[in-house]
Amino acid sequence: MQQQKDLQSSGGQPTDAQVEVAVAAFRMLCDATRLRLLWALAHGEHDVGNLVAAVGASRPAVSQHLAKLRLAGLVACRREGRRMLYRARDSHIRALIAEAVHHADHEVSHIPRHD
Repeated sequence: MQQQKDLQSSGGQPTDAQVEVAVAAFRMLCDATRLRLLWALAHGEHDVGNLVAAVGASRPAVSQHLAKLRLAGLVACRREGRRMLYRARDSHIRALIAEAVHHADHEVSHIPRHD
């Protein structure tokens, strides 16, 4: 609700703070490994070992990307015993990732665009 008020009060334009946060989020998506990680995390919780297998990157690389995604606020984690489980932070992130990949699917598969 507050977000709608912010956009309405600025003539429908996002505030500077909103643009800054959005740009930071998109910057995190400019890496193929991070996009693949977020795709996996948008579909459920995973530990680092599962993510290594899912994205085909080394364990240190996956851990480093997860740290960046956490700092950017795109990924949340929780401890379960000795394991850390990661997930996409919220429904906005899951929707953003889904839309980006669906858009790419339209481009690659030459599926007609729709509104």
